Amino acid sequence: MNKINLVKQLINEVNRLHLQFFRDYFEAGRIEPMNLFRTISKVPVNHIYTYRLTLHESINDYLMTADIDIKYFYRVKTRESIDDKISRYSMRDDQYPVNNWLNDIFGARVILSADEIESIMEQLDGWQEELNLKNWYLRDKEGYRGLHVYFKNKSNFYFPWELQIWDINDLQSNIENHEKFKRSFMC
Repeated sequence: MNKINLVKQLINEVNRLHLQFFRDYFEAGRIEPMNLFRTISKVPVNHIYTYRLTLHESINDYLMTADIDIKYFYRVKTRESIDDKISRYSMRDDQYPVNNWLNDIFGARVILSADEIESIMEQLDGWQEELNLKNWYLRDKEGYRGLHVYFKNKSNFYFPWELQIWDINDLQSNIENHEKFKRSFMC
């Protein structure tokens, strides 16, 4: 299978797991569903923490059942990182829905060549409907470059998950920028 098809397989499986997690915890009544298209003043922080902890404790069980044949990395956002994001977005004059900015509690990453990324970008509009993607965009800011793909399964009750696709040539600068801009709450 070529890399483009492997990335499509990864996207399909992450999206399937995203939907399955929601069904197992929210539709089954283990966590109360909440409309995340509301601002942070209307979404209790404990709801976010419960989601994060449940995901953190169960994600490996889901990933072990996935049909993924490409090397990828993943993480569940730390509570400290969530608190930092809540603090930054709560102070803004223009309030956005929680699911627009807390869109990466689960994040996966794959490293590819520039040509492979370009090929994937050519496919994403078609995959958006086929694979139930929320959206995607190429971020190129402050020395960081990456293609970001979001999974929402078309529901405002789902926290979106994220897949970042990095160019192998941007790997070191992306790591450095991630440390500089995304981990400032650690100091």
